[in-house]
Amino acid sequence: MAKKKTETSLSFSAEVIAQPGGEHLNSCFSCGACSGICPVSQAIPEFDPRKILHMVRMGMAERLLSSDLLWYCSGCRSCVFVCPQDVRFAEIMKALAALALRKGYVTKEELVARGKAAEVQRDLCVACLTCVRVCPWSIPKIDPGGVAAIDVEECRACGICVSECPARAIILNESEDERLLAACGI
Repeated sequence: MAKKKTETSLSFSAEVIAQPGGEHLNSCFSCGACSGICPVSQAIPEFDPRKILHMVRMGMAERLLSSDLLWYCSGCRSCVFVCPQDVRFAEIMKALAALALRKGYVTKEELVARGKAAEVQRDLCVACLTCVRVCPWSIPKIDPGGVAAIDVEECRACGICVSECPARAIILNESEDERLLAACGI
C-alpha cells in the first residue's frame, strides 16, 4: 500500500539532525550493527534501530513520534560502541524523545505513568541526597524548595533511586517494557 503524502515530512530528517544528539544521523549507511547488538531488540522485535533510523530518513514523523518505540531504548549505548560510522543511535533516540515531548505527542505526566521516568513525591522527600549520590547519570537534583526533583526528560527509569530512597519518596510505575517482557516469559 502506498504512503499518503500527509504521512511523510520531508523536513523531519533535518529536524532530527538539528536536535542535540541527532547530528550524526546522515552518517548511517544501514549496516545493522546497532540492531545486532541492541538488547532491547532481542527482547522486543518491533524495536529495530536500523528500521527506526530508516523511518526518520523517510520522514515518518507522525508515525514515529506517536509510537511507543521511542520509549523502549534503554540508553545502554551498546549501539554506540559497535557503530563503524559513529552514528550514536542512543543519542538520536534521545533527540526523538525530546521532539515528541516538545511537539505534544506525549507529556511528562504520561511518561511517568508509563514507567519511563521516576517521580519524587514532594511531601515525602526529606532531601537526604541519597538519590543524588546513587544516580549514575546525576539526574536527581535538590530544587529551590529543598526537595529532590527528577528531570523526566533525562531520567532513564533504571530504578536505582527508587530502591535506595530511605523515605520511599520516589516512585517508578511498572513500564510497558516490563509487561511485554513478562508476557514473553523473560
